[in-house]
Amino acid sequence: MFPNSQKFNVESINIDSSQHVHHVQTAQSNRIDGWKMLLKNIASNALHDSSARFDPPKCDEDTRVEVTEELVDWIQDREAPQRLLCMTGAAGAGKSALQQTIAERCSDSNILGSAFFFSAGDPTRNDLTHIVPTIACQLGLRHSALRDTIAKTIEQDPLIFKKKIKIQMDTLVVIPFKQLCASGELDRDTFPHVILIDGLDECSGEEKQAELLSTIKHCLLDNDLPFRIFIASRPEWAVRSALDSEPEGYLYQLAYHIKLSDKYDATGDIRRYLQRRLRDLGSRSRDRRAQSRLWPTEEDIEKLVAAASGQFVYAATVVKYMSERRSSPVERLRTIVNWTPDGDQQARPFEALDILYRNILSTAKELYEAIDTNRG
Repeated sequence: MFPNSQKFNVESINIDSSQHVHHVQTAQSNRIDGWKMLLKNIASNALHDSSARFDPPKCDEDTRVEVTEELVDWIQDREAPQRLLCMTGAAGAGKSALQQTIAERCSDSNILGSAFFFSAGDPTRNDLTHIVPTIACQLGLRHSALRDTIAKTIEQDPLIFKKKIKIQMDTLVVIPFKQLCASGELDRDTFPHVILIDGLDECSGEEKQAELLSTIKHCLLDNDLPFRIFIASRPEWAVRSALDSEPEGYLYQLAYHIKLSDKYDATGDIRRYLQRRLRDLGSRSRDRRAQSRLWPTEEDIEKLVAAASGQFVYAATVVKYMSERRSSPVERLRTIVNWTPDGDQQARPFEALDILYRNILSTAKELYEAIDTNRG
C-alpha cells in the first residue's frame, strides 16, 4: 500500500474489524462441544440413582447377607484373576435388588465407576444405543482429565455414537483411559473401578446381548484394565452360551459365576422380609387389628413364604399391594391368602406378577417361533 515508505506518522486510522470478529464468532459458534454431545446420548434413566427409578428394590439389612458379602469380597479383591462376575437367576429372584444394594454401597465408598440398569419397558434403556456413552459419561465425571479427553475424542469423531459398540467402547473408554494412565495423569489403582450392569436379559435381542458380552471381553478384559464388572441377568441364551462349561464358552474361564437359584436359598430371607414389612404396615395402620402383636399370624406368613417359592418378587408384590394407605392391610392380607388363580375376584393383588411373567413367556414364544420358521 505504501511501497518503500519510511519515517512517517499516522495521526488517526479506522480499522473495520467487524468482518474479522464475525468470522471468529462464527468459528466459535460452530465448534463442537464433545461433552454436550455425550450428554445428549446417555440414558439417564439407567443410573442407579435416577429419579426415573425412584424407590428401586434393594435388600433389607438382614436379608441376602451371604450373597452380598460374597459380592463385596469379590469387588474389593482387586488382585483376583477374574474381573468379571456374572450373577444369574430366575425372574424375581432378587438380582436387581442385589445390584441396587451393591451400587449404593460402592457409591458410598467412592469406588463406583458406572452403573447401567436395563429395562425392557423403557425405550431409553432397553437396547445398546446408550450404554457405552452412559458408561463413558460416568467414568468421565470421576476424573476431570478423563472427562476432557473423552470430550476431545468426540469432537474429533462426532459420528462415534452411530458406530458399533465395540468401536465406541474402545474410542470413548479404553483409549482415553490407557492414555492417561501412561502419561501419569490418572492413577489406575485409586480410580473408582466398579462397573455394574443389571438386567442384561432386558436388552432387546439375544444377538445384542451377546454383542455386549463380547465387547466387554475384548475391550475391558483383554486390555487388562482395572475395572471389575458385575453383570446380573436371567440365564438366557447369550449368557448361558458364554458361561457354559460344555462346550466351553468364551467367558467360562474369565468369569466368576454365581447362580442365585442353585447356591442361595432365599426362604429365610423372604420370611424375615415379610415379617418386618407387615409388622411395620400394621404399626402405621388405622386398623386396630393390624396393630395387634398377633398380626400377622405365623400361619399367614408361612403361607406367603410357601407361595413365594424362593422368589423375592412375590414377597415384594405382596408388600406393595398391602401398602395402599386407603385400605386395611388386614383385609388385603386376607385377599392375598384366599386368592386363587381361577377365582373371579375383582381384586388383582398379583397383577404386576402377571405382567412380568406374561412378558417373559411372550418373548420366549416369539423366539421359539422364529427358530421354527428358520428351520422350516
